[in-house]
Amino acid sequence: MKIFNKMLIVIMAALLVTHTTYAVSNESIGWGFKKARNGQPPDAGAKYENLLAKYDAFYKGSPDEKVLYLTFDNGYENGFTPQVLDVLKEEQVPAIFFVTGHYIRTEPELLKRMVNEGHIVGNHSNSHPDFSRTSDDQIRRELAYVKDEVEKITGQKHMNYLRPPRGIFSERTLKVAKEEGYTHVFWSLAFIDWKVKEQKGWKYAYDSIMAQIHPGAILLLHTVSKDNADALQKVIQDLKKQGYRFESLDDLVMNEPL
Repeated sequence: MKIFNKMLIVIMAALLVTHTTYAVSNESIGWGFKKARNGQPPDAGAKYENLLAKYDAFYKGSPDEKVLYLTFDNGYENGFTPQVLDVLKEEQVPAIFFVTGHYIRTEPELLKRMVNEGHIVGNHSNSHPDFSRTSDDQIRRELAYVKDEVEKITGQKHMNYLRPPRGIFSERTLKVAKEEGYTHVFWSLAFIDWKVKEQKGWKYAYDSIMAQIHPGAILLLHTVSKDNADALQKVIQDLKKQGYRFESLDDLVMNEPL
């Protein structure tokens, strides 16, 4: 009976969000675009470009500079994040790790290491819900939990970046996050890397990245992937040989025109 009651509450909450009238659109959007090829950045189209710009969100940097931005989504630990951190430290490359509440509760030492080694920890929500079906107040609670707990564990005072759970958003959720002080960070390079039972070897990850690379790329990787962990150092070294450099999202935001 308790399980049934909880399910009923969840369903009612989802229906309430779906049928609530908002000042801005709550049309659900799943982030996607035509993949980059031959070094040319992807284009999300004018509609989404304008929507993101309205809320200072972004998915790529300048196409005129060979600068790359490494981002990782961390929902749970699969044993490969220490290897990723080792590579980043050796290659002196900054990254941002978007973490969930589960990751915070289970991997406090890795969170400390991320911050101590100069990386940013970003917000990926507490429970990883579809924000477009989540109330404004619940979104705020989801974000506040992650920010507060990360600060308690690592001492990181500010949390400015958000990656929407499941890559799903709406204008309403962009607006709520912006009001809470967050900038949405999407991505311009990604591939299916999160299926831990379908890893294909380091070369699959390497080839997937190199085929889509472009100036200003924001790479989305998952640290649950053995392929990614094994390919990462060669990816970084080979891209450096091509004249690319890796920077922090803070550098990208600071260099944005006012």
